[in-house]
Amino acid sequence: MPEHHHAHVPSPPSELRAWLLAAALGALGAGVLLAVLLGAFSSARAPAEHAAPPAVVLVETTPSPSAAAGASAPARGGARAAIVDRPSLAQQRADAARFQFATQSQISRRWMEGFYPIYATAERTFGVNWLLIASIHRQESAFSTARGTYHGLNFAHCCGGPMQFNVRNGPLTTWQLVSSSYIYGRRPYYYDNRTAHHPSIYDDFDSIMAAAHLLSADGAEYPLDFSAWYAAYDYYGHDATGVTYADQVLARAIGWSQRGFCINCGIEVRLVEAVHAAYGAPVLAALEAAEHAGAKRRARAPAHAHARTHAPARSSSVDAVARGAR
Repeated sequence: MPEHHHAHVPSPPSELRAWLLAAALGALGAGVLLAVLLGAFSSARAPAEHAAPPAVVLVETTPSPSAAAGASAPARGGARAAIVDRPSLAQQRADAARFQFATQSQISRRWMEGFYPIYATAERTFGVNWLLIASIHRQESAFSTARGTYHGLNFAHCCGGPMQFNVRNGPLTTWQLVSSSYIYGRRPYYYDNRTAHHPSIYDDFDSIMAAAHLLSADGAEYPLDFSAWYAAYDYYGHDATGVTYADQVLARAIGWSQRGFCINCGIEVRLVEAVHAAYGAPVLAALEAAEHAGAKRRARAPAHAHARTHAPARSSSVDAVARGAR
């Protein structure tokens, strides 16, 4: 009978197990893909749901004019040569207008979260108060939100990146002196605008680590005092605009130490005035005295000597930078 004729043929195996295995593998693959996509998008924006700024190492008191008594520029760095930038006259004039008290902006907390681990690493690696580093970051590029931060150079065609490093002065540029600073610290797992090649002035980690190294080499440590002021003065350059720059950078950092880190707050005028009276005013007076004396010498010099270009003095040393890493 037909049913007995086919009785020796094995029955086909059940497909239930195969379907279950396929479903499990499909679910696993979808989960991995989803995790990768979520990680790619979320990590590009914020390191954690509730990332917070690093802890404030000390609360700095508001300085008084007596704070700078006995302090002098050569004493702050011992035998090390200062690394001083030299902005052009055009840059000084433009920056003098840019460094105003109208520094309020609307920068999101989520944007800032990517910088907190970088600040912490820079502080730990080079022994420089992270509030000073962050204040220079704010002064130079509004926490990397200024137009052109991640491409090209500034209006003076000399400086670029989040910390506005000079890549045109020489014979060794300021950037070349400290560009390898990133090797001393551990790079965060993720952050915005990470470049493919290092070092890069456009990479936030590379640039901020280099700035911390430069500040350290010029005498800055944890206290937000005269040494920190003078390191900021060196960072910009020795001129009247550099005094304004250092006054504002340090006043902002001191204010943060007293009231807590504030992304979109302006600088308190009273703090700028206090910092200037304590640190900036004596340096500005010395600059003006030197300029007045120079003008007198030029007036008495022969006519052919007037062709000489007057520029702020600059001393740089690769060894000084290397010894600045502590």
